[in-house]
Formats: sequence, C-alpha cells, structure tokens
Amino acid sequence: MKSTLRWTTMVGLSITLVLGGSYAANANPATNDRNGNTSAVARTSDGRAITSEKIAKEVAEFWTPERMASAVDLTFARSAEAADSLSPAFKPTGSAGAVAPMAPSITSRDDARTMLNESQAVGKVFFTTPNGGTASCSASTVASGKRRLVMTAGHCVHQGAGGQWYSNWQFVPRYRNGVRPFGTFVASSLNTRTAWVNSSSYAEDMGIAVMYNGGSYGLKVVDTVGGHGLRWNWGYSVSVTALGYPSNLGGGESQYFCQGTTWNAGGQQIRMWCNMTYGSSGGPWLQEYNDQTGYGFINSVVSHGDNPGNGQFDGPYFDDDIKSLYDYAEAISPA
Repeated sequence: MKSTLRWTTMVGLSITLVLGGSYAANANPATNDRNGNTSAVARTSDGRAITSEKIAKEVAEFWTPERMASAVDLTFARSAEAADSLSPAFKPTGSAGAVAPMAPSITSRDDARTMLNESQAVGKVFFTTPNGGTASCSASTVASGKRRLVMTAGHCVHQGAGGQWYSNWQFVPRYRNGVRPFGTFVASSLNTRTAWVNSSSYAEDMGIAVMYNGGSYGLKVVDTVGGHGLRWNWGYSVSVTALGYPSNLGGGESQYFCQGTTWNAGGQQIRMWCNMTYGSSGGPWLQEYNDQTGYGFINSVVSHGDNPGNGQFDGPYFDDDIKSLYDYAEAISPA
C-alpha cells in the first residue's frame, strides 16, 4: 500500500513533518488582507515564481507518472490530546448564500466510463514539500466568473503554524490509476485563511488555488471540467456526499465516496461518518450531489480526523469566512 505523510501536533500546535529527503528552500512572501486571507504566488521547488504558462508547463512535466505514483498521501491528523483552543469562538452564522454549479464550456472527448458517484470536477493534487518530498491531497473545482478556482484544505496548500507553502502545485481532475483524462492544471497562486497560516486553526483549514490554463485543451479548468457550486451558512446539520482519494480504499488511485448527515463538532467545525482516511484531505463535502451530472454544492472539505480510520472525520464549517476566501481568490485571478 502507498505510504502516507503523517503530521503530528506538537506543543503550541506547531506542526512537524516527518519525511526523508533533503531540505529545499521555500522562501515565499505572502500577502494578507484585512479580512483574514493570505495569498502567495505559486512556486517551483527551486523557488522560481510560476509567473507564466511556460513555467507552468515545466511544472506539469516535472510530474511524471512515476513521481505521481510515489507521492505520499497527506493527512492532517489531530491528536487525541490536542484541544482546538486557537480556533475562533462560536459566533452566530450570517445569511445563507450560494454559488450555482457550472457546466464545462466544451464537450469532452474523454471516453473513459465514469464510475458511480465519480465527479470529473473532483481530482487529485500533487505538490512538493519544503524538504523535497512529494505529496498529494484531494480537491475540486468551484464555479466562478473567471473559472480558475480549485478548492481544497488549507493544509494542502500550506503547512500551517511555523510552516511554509508547498510548491509544484498541480491539479489532475478525475485522476484514476495514473490516467489523466483531462490533462493537468498548474497553480498560479495559493490562498488560505490567515488563521490557518498563523495558528493552524482547524476552523480555517480551507484553501483555494488559482490555476493557469492547461489540460488537454489549453483552457481554464472550469471550462474544461465544470465546477461545483458553493454554499455557506447553511447550518451544521446537512446531508452531504464526500468525495476524495483515500489511501485505505483503492490506494489513493481512484475516487471514493461516503454519504451522511453532518453535525456540529464544536470549534466552528462539522463532523460526519466516513471511512475514508489518508489522501482524502481537501476533498469536497457536497450538498445535493447529482451523480448524473457529477456536480453539487461544496459545503466543507475534509480537514482531519481525531483517529483517522475510526469512521469519522471533520471539516471547517463554511460560514462567511469561506465566502471571503472565495471572493479574495476570485479577485486576484486573471480574467
């Protein structure tokens, strides 16, 4: 079975990564806004800013089938002893809001049969860690006017308190057993909540990447595979379908799903029953998922489990903070 990349929670909730390999410098200045969002230009593992599609192509070429197959599945595991003392205190929710799903602008020539509850708008992300290792998470496209956004967990773009941004960040929609039916898309910027970067707040474990044109058709990612909708402030108890690439089911090489009703896990988080573990981090929790169209409304993302594999995992409650991050990422996206 593919190895997993384990995180341990240390004193003060600082994060330590345990993985062999030499350290690679990753100085990457971040930009913060007054609404609690933090952004950094995406970079290669040797520190170059990915400022053109030419450099983005180099990143795509870096990710050979062998490197993708050997990337370890990243999961942020919360220790049984750790309290979420750094999460924001409970606050009333704002008004419920939504962004509608968006269909692709092209008719795909992909001939591979879609499995039940497999979405082409969900995929696997691959990235390089600061010490030179390679890792992976799950992610999904989200509809927006500029059609460039991919949503995942905060810990799939940045290590959290005391840590750094990841590099060589690439999204492969509907990845399956090494096959990339729609090609690959490389990030131009990585965005998360400042509370995740500064204090590893579980309630703010959310991330959005802005993507260059790419894939099989040289188009924007949402034009190529469509995008899920988004919902915020819809309450703690909702019915969802979670999708992702767990290593305990299929070795992280294909999408799996679980369905259930969420509940309030405290600390501005929600919880659901699901047996997916490592690798499913960042995968969407979808309201009203339609297995005929492959789209739904993202209501949270996989963040962590108290004991991964115990049949439960948590995600951030999507309130006004996710809408703020979404608006921020959309605003800095190229047209």
